[in-house]
Amino acid sequence: MTNEACATAEKVNELKLLSTSGDGEEDEKGGTDDVVNPWEVHATDEKGIDYDKLVKRFGSSKIDDELVQRFEAVTGHKAHHFLRRGIFFSHRDMHMILNRYEQKKPFFLYTGRGPSHGSMHLGHLIPFIFTKWLQEVFDVPLVIQLTDDEKFLWKDLKVEEANRLAYENARDIVACGFDVDKTFIFSDIDYISSSRAFYLNMLRIQKCVTFNQVKGIFGFDDSTCIGKVAFPPIQAATSFSNSFPQIFAGKKDIPCLIPCAIDQDPYFRMTRDVAPRLGYPKPALIHSSFFPALQGAQTKMSSSEATSSVFLNDTNAQIKNKINKHAFSGGQVTVEEHQRLGGNCDVDIAYQYLTFFLEDDDKLKQIKEDYTKGALLTGHLKKELIGILQAIVTSHRERRALVTDEVLEQYMTPRKLKYNY
Repeated sequence: MTNEACATAEKVNELKLLSTSGDGEEDEKGGTDDVVNPWEVHATDEKGIDYDKLVKRFGSSKIDDELVQRFEAVTGHKAHHFLRRGIFFSHRDMHMILNRYEQKKPFFLYTGRGPSHGSMHLGHLIPFIFTKWLQEVFDVPLVIQLTDDEKFLWKDLKVEEANRLAYENARDIVACGFDVDKTFIFSDIDYISSSRAFYLNMLRIQKCVTFNQVKGIFGFDDSTCIGKVAFPPIQAATSFSNSFPQIFAGKKDIPCLIPCAIDQDPYFRMTRDVAPRLGYPKPALIHSSFFPALQGAQTKMSSSEATSSVFLNDTNAQIKNKINKHAFSGGQVTVEEHQRLGGNCDVDIAYQYLTFFLEDDDKLKQIKEDYTKGALLTGHLKKELIGILQAIVTSHRERRALVTDEVLEQYMTPRKLKYNY
């Protein structure tokens, strides 16, 4: 195939990916695929999302053993258990980021949160836990975007309330332990109104994307309010270093790595299409799987459903009650049947949660073996999880109580960070 033909084929594939919204399309056998988009996640199977299909549909790359081994070799750090266990399972251009790290060339981290509740839940912690680890490993700047404008547009919230929730969620984020000298947290509503550079990038992106494209990517239709149609460039603009002149001195050639759940990928497929036309580097991404709802892996946790989630302000008693009462079990109906037939870790929520929060690989392996063969009962499995979650949430509450208004202001004030560009 000629170079010209290769380029044409690549462009056709890019356009095909841009038009993929992931909204319950038919698979090859005529069935309905999982629904995965920035506002809705639903699996057709009780085991949860088929991530292999999703990677193929979105056109990303699986994180394989070779990439994990290269990560360890380049950074000198053992891979985080989120990587080792495939919780972060997909990527775009992660090798490019590792190349830059080897060459001592700059890049930055970018992640975010859409505030719709006064407290974050365990599922919201996943990208922040991993991002904090990446920040420590790579020693690079981090920007954290709070999309309070998005939540105002999509949720039944007044704009003032959405903005207030952004600052409440920022306290939870600060409590994760990010380095204030390396981290800038911002509310869209507040930052856009004061940053000419950020707004200019929004305009540049808006001019590059047609209504037909955003309809294909996000599933918008003629009844969608124009605020929703205009929002994607706001999330995209954060990918570009010159949106933050106070940090990067106006440089536009510093790429970012975005750790996020894979439902956010449509925003960045659009961004990666636009970036070369603006003379900016494409953002790299590393995608996590979804943290399942207590009721089962067919949906992710929701802030609007109190019993689907363990929140970071839940008491020990609430955590115990939620796990015991609402966590879907892969065990059998009776003790006798469970001991004879064993439990199903593929659907058991207590076990699934342990894969996220139990760091000891050997202990997790033993729990799986014992539960699968029926030697470990559901009640004992849940008890193990309850103790771990209570410790995590209690520690988080204590750290959050130390986040005063003055501390929060330090993180959320536009300023130069510790790096020179």
